[in-house]
Amino acid sequence: MYRVEDKYRCLERDMLLLQSRVKIVTRPDAGAGAAPYRITSLYFDDYRDSCLAETEDGVGFRSKYRIRIYNNSADLIKLEVKDKTYNRIRKKTAIISREDAEKLIAGECIEDPKESADNPVTLFNLAIRQNLLRPRIVIDYNRTAYTFSPGNVRITFDRDIRASLDTGKFLDCGCAYTPMKDGDRVLEVKYDEMLPGFIARLLETGNMNQTTFSKYETGRQQLER
Repeated sequence: MYRVEDKYRCLERDMLLLQSRVKIVTRPDAGAGAAPYRITSLYFDDYRDSCLAETEDGVGFRSKYRIRIYNNSADLIKLEVKDKTYNRIRKKTAIISREDAEKLIAGECIEDPKESADNPVTLFNLAIRQNLLRPRIVIDYNRTAYTFSPGNVRITFDRDIRASLDTGKFLDCGCAYTPMKDGDRVLEVKYDEMLPGFIARLLETGNMNQTTFSKYETGRQQLER
């Protein structure tokens, strides 16, 4: 199912204020705990740079292709296809081996025993065959995440967002990064159908602006100007 995804640009003082409120009524992310963790994502695009163009043009329905690792370690590698319809998202995820990740990075398809329109491996292979999907940029940042069960709410605080064109060094965590000039702090709020009213009130500061900010788009624009 699709989930709502709202994004807000924040100053650090607003992030600290909101975290102090949110952590009272929510739980730390089950997988990461209360401590910040590092997310490093390798984004792919096709030979037309369709993902970038559609994001820049604000196309209502679009997809992003990426491989993601955590805390500077390739022990866990996730393959993701993220579909977006305006502010609603649906993410298809599969865990893959380092060998398969290396093949995808080299522009090769990987074994897919369960071909399906909902299988991200199938979608990656299709995009490689038909549209020459290839790595474009690495995006790296610190995330602190909190959850609230009613409404399946997930609130994340992303800081220190950086970008690198060293896509070949992604799995070895050897990329040289450039800090984001525009938007190195982003609050994201995801939920199923409706955000509980008291959560929405907790997130009000009067200083935040809702945004369609894309880490992928911003990173490429900054590094490829």
